[in-house]
Amino acid sequence: MITIALTKGRILKDTLPLLAAADIVPEENIAASRKLVFSTNHDDVQLLVLRGIDVLTYIRYGAADMGVVGKDMLMEDGGDELYELHDLAIAGCRLMTARQTQQVGRSAQSRLKVATKYVNVAQRFYAEKGVQADIIKLYGGMELAPIMNLADEIVDIVDTG
Repeated sequence: MITIALTKGRILKDTLPLLAAADIVPEENIAASRKLVFSTNHDDVQLLVLRGIDVLTYIRYGAADMGVVGKDMLMEDGGDELYELHDLAIAGCRLMTARQTQQVGRSAQSRLKVATKYVNVAQRFYAEKGVQADIIKLYGGMELAPIMNLADEIVDIVDTG
């Protein structure tokens, strides 16, 4: 049995036509179901529908053979054992840094405070730039962090599609 893990949401919507072009079709409408495991038109292929970060975990521990996940997830949590086989060029987005136009109370010598969901990516980015940064893990509401003086900058996803 080949198990393919798919990411819920926009990536799933963009992935289904690609699977159909490869003659892998779920036996029922994934969008209309709350199920997480789907049979396909091939007896030896099944599909899992998961959160992006969980796709990586299922592959890492052998519960799925391959998966479709956003590059942001792969960059953040892929490690050395997971890699991109092919860029499907779907669900386009950019990882961006942003800050308020006017920052009050921050001296040039102080450490930069950065709020993000992408801690590993942000640490690598600022280290490569030679910037000392304290990375603050948030799960949402990034744009509020600079307004409330929690962070000087944010690193977050911006849709381009």
